Amino acid sequence: MSFRKRNIGLSAGVDRSGAVNGNAQLQQAPATPELTPGVRPSPDDGRPTTSTGTPSLDNLLAGHGGLPIGKTLLIEENGTTDFAGALLRYYAAEGVVQDQKIHVVGMTEQWGRSLPGLLGPADAVDDKQDKRKGERMKIAWRYERLGEFGAGVAGSRASSGDQSQSATDPNVDKRPAFCHAFDLTKRLTHPSIINLNYIPLAPSNEPLFVSIHKRLQAAIASCPPNTVHRIVIPSLLNPTIYPPDSCQPDNLLPFLHSLRALMSAQSARVTAMITLPLSLFPRTTGLVRWMELLSDGVIELCPFPHSSDALATSGAATSHEEPPQGMLKVHRLPVLHERGGGSDQNIGQDWAFTLSRKKFEIKPFSLPPAEGDKEGQDAAATGGMPKKADLEF
Repeated sequence: MSFRKRNIGLSAGVDRSGAVNGNAQLQQAPATPELTPGVRPSPDDGRPTTSTGTPSLDNLLAGHGGLPIGKTLLIEENGTTDFAGALLRYYAAEGVVQDQKIHVVGMTEQWGRSLPGLLGPADAVDDKQDKRKGERMKIAWRYERLGEFGAGVAGSRASSGDQSQSATDPNVDKRPAFCHAFDLTKRLTHPSIINLNYIPLAPSNEPLFVSIHKRLQAAIASCPPNTVHRIVIPSLLNPTIYPPDSCQPDNLLPFLHSLRALMSAQSARVTAMITLPLSLFPRTTGLVRWMELLSDGVIELCPFPHSSDALATSGAATSHEEPPQGMLKVHRLPVLHERGGGSDQNIGQDWAFTLSRKKFEIKPFSLPPAEGDKEGQDAAATGGMPKKADLEF
């Protein structure tokens, strides 16, 4: 059995602190998505993700909390409404506020002037609305008047809690907002709005989509590598904007392939959102099916008929909520199977959407109570709250 001396100190001739600090600097050197405004890691798999400008749409995209970098979202819409155009404007306005580069295909500067006005960070706006709703709700009717008497005490406690939270985490207020809230009745005023890149559908010696791809490629290559780009294509193949031969598969499908190649480049940080009118190009055609296969996410907007009877029969969950204006179908999500991450649990669910002055909200669809169900009708009329006589104290 061999023996050796223990408690022998290591040689002090080598300074290991410099090596440790050097390794720490090497580990901190790579840039993270959090350093870029408007980009954060996906909570599902950590890939860089940017917001679509609509919080409920961000939550719908396969658990990424936004649109992953390098992915395309195709929005299809039935009828003659323009709900998809509102989503595009939110998407473009969010990029402008985040100082990202916006490329608008087929539209003039008038389209950029109609972007919705900024209200502030989406979380702050939602907190104000929830606070107003919470002030109206009471724990029980017997304590209804006590709330007025202790309003000052409650306010002082809330302020102290906020101060303690800001004291423990000083970076709470310094973190940039990932998503913002906008007002459709106002117009966006921001210094970056003049940097929008408009790509017209001007005739040239080359095919239309080939010239569009070259202009996009040149505009992206001229920017710094860490710049985030957003490609906006409203009303693709609309005959009032595009020439008749643009709907040929030989012209459109190569453009979509080249767009995917442009977005998958390592040096480019690009996302795209495209709208398509299904009233002119239904999903039963082979061209639309190929477009869906070449897109990473596909959602369909089905607005309700514009009649008071239809809106009344498709009522909201409670009387305090606005009735939905249409159904939303999820056909495809940016689920990234090759690297894991993402889930398709939202595909096939019943979703409804509501467009108001301040937001585009997507929520689960629920039918109103039947005519013979008096209990359900009374609960819906009271917002789901039980009667005072039914409560036991």
